Amino acid sequence: MRTLIISDIHANLPALDAVIEDAGSFGQVWCLGDVVGYGPDPNECIQRIASLPGIRCVKGNHDAAILGDIPVQAFNYEARASLRWLQSELHPENKLWLGELPERLELEGVTLAHASPRNPVWEYIMDIRAAEENMGEFATRVCLVGHTHFPYLFQLEAKTPDTIRRSLLPEDKPFSLEEKSILNPGSVGQPRDNDPRAAYLIFDDEDQRWTFRRVPYDIQQVQERILAAGLPQRHAARLAAGW
Repeated sequence: MRTLIISDIHANLPALDAVIEDAGSFGQVWCLGDVVGYGPDPNECIQRIASLPGIRCVKGNHDAAILGDIPVQAFNYEARASLRWLQSELHPENKLWLGELPERLELEGVTLAHASPRNPVWEYIMDIRAAEENMGEFATRVCLVGHTHFPYLFQLEAKTPDTIRRSLLPEDKPFSLEEKSILNPGSVGQPRDNDPRAAYLIFDDEDQRWTFRRVPYDIQQVQERILAAGLPQRHAARLAAGW
């Protein structure tokens, strides 16, 4: 079975739809959180994700903030503005859907968390030290995380188990994970690795291979609707260059 893995959609429906179309056939979906925040389509993105086959989703920090689980003051000015807008826009049934999401999921062979296995909704795993501190926090071979909006892999070295290797994900080149790993698919709706295309992963359990993909979408349309909604200009500007 093929599994679609997505993270950090951030209320960007055109990016999400582009990913779903590009992914082709899949039997289930693992979503790593931050369905809302920044973008203009929070309700539509929740409804689209909730309708996907075999959906398993964890809660991100923006999802938690709109539920009152994280103080809005913990976010920067632009993110706070987006959350205030979201409070008036999010439909009650969609808020309820977010509220039912777990912070962490352990499935067969894989752990799902938005930020890290140690701190599922807030910690950033950006460097080898953070990855090293989190390797003992999950029992499965692979932990999937989002939050940073950067696609990457942290993997224990086979010959030197105390050594962690950090690497970028090869685009459209299937790879296997033989050693314990922390894997980030990047962001669907707001990439920050200087590539504006939506990012996602496919896992094929038949051959135990992972494939990282990027897909373009209509960025200008999203930018126009961000501005029309009165959301911060920065949220629109950064989409064009992926920063």
